[in-house]
Amino acid sequence: MTGTLSGRNVEIAWPDLGITVTAELDDRNAVLADALWESLPYQSLQGHALVAGEHLYHAAPIPSLLHLHGSHRFDRREAPDGTVFCSALQHLGIKYGTLTEPMPASPVGQIRQQDMPALTEAGRAIWDAVYSTKKPILAEVRRAGTAGGHRIPHLNAANPDAKQLIHDVYTETDRIWLAEPAELGDMHRGFIPSGAGSFETVLPTLLFVNGETRPLGYATYGGLVRAAVADMPMESLRQMARLLVGIPAEFLGYCGLEKLWAFTQRFLACLDHLDRDDFLAVVNQMALYINCLGGWNLHLFPWDASDHLRQQRSAAVSQPS
Repeated sequence: MTGTLSGRNVEIAWPDLGITVTAELDDRNAVLADALWESLPYQSLQGHALVAGEHLYHAAPIPSLLHLHGSHRFDRREAPDGTVFCSALQHLGIKYGTLTEPMPASPVGQIRQQDMPALTEAGRAIWDAVYSTKKPILAEVRRAGTAGGHRIPHLNAANPDAKQLIHDVYTETDRIWLAEPAELGDMHRGFIPSGAGSFETVLPTLLFVNGETRPLGYATYGGLVRAAVADMPMESLRQMARLLVGIPAEFLGYCGLEKLWAFTQRFLACLDHLDRDDFLAVVNQMALYINCLGGWNLHLFPWDASDHLRQQRSAAVSQPS
C-alpha cells in the first residue's frame, strides 16, 4: 500500500450483521482522511453498488467532501481489495472485490488483511438486503476503541429566511437519516397522492424518481457547493441555481417528495438575499438532505423486479436467424 500510515484506525461496524472491520487511515489524501476522522462517530444506511460490482458505499454526513480535492487518485478497478475511499458524491466507499466501472477515486485507507473475510461476508449480506430483502442495514463508523454514536451537521446562516430553512432541512434530514422516509415508503408501496404513474402503474414513477433524485444531489447541489467554494460570482451562482434546481424538484414533488419541493421553493424565494456564506450553507444542507433521500430510494427500489434479465456473454449470445 502506498502512503504513510497515520496511526489512526477506524472501525466500520454493521451491528445487524455482527460484523466489524478496522481500516487504517493513511496519508495519500490527508485532507480527506482528516475530514473523515473529525466527523466521527456517525451512523448511516449502508448501500451497495448496483452497477459497479463488489463495492460498498454509504452517505457520509461530511459537507466538506463535496468540495475537498484528493491529491492521489486512481482507477478504483486497480485498487487492492479493502481500499477505503472518500468521494465527492459525499460517500464513504469500500472495495471488497471485482469492480467493472472505470472511475477515478481518492483512497484514504485500507481494511486490515485479517478483516477481509469478514468484509466479504458483509458485502454479500448487504447486497442481498439492497437487492432483495429490503431490510435496512446500518453502518456505524467510529474511531477504533471508542464508543459509537451519531450526529449530522447543522449549518448556520445570517439571513433569517435561510437560517430557518437550514434548521427545517436539518430537522427533516435528522429524522430520516436512519429511518425510512415516509414519503418514499408510501411511494414504493403504491400510495402516490398525485396519481403519478400512467394507468395506475408504480414502477415507472419509481424509476423516474430515482433518475432525478441522484443527479439533483450529486451533480446539481454538489456542483453548486463546488462552484461557491471556487468563488464563482454570486450572480452566476444564483442564475445557475434558478436554472438547475426548480424543474427536477417540482417533478419530484409531484411524484410524492413534497417536502423537497417545499424546501426548494423557499430556497429560490430567498436566493437574491443570500451572500456567499449563506448560499453555501443552504446548498450544503440541501445536498445532505437530498443525498439521504437518494440513499433510501436506492435501498427501497425493487431491483429484483427484473431478476429474469441477466447479462449475456458474447460467446453465449445467439446469432439472429
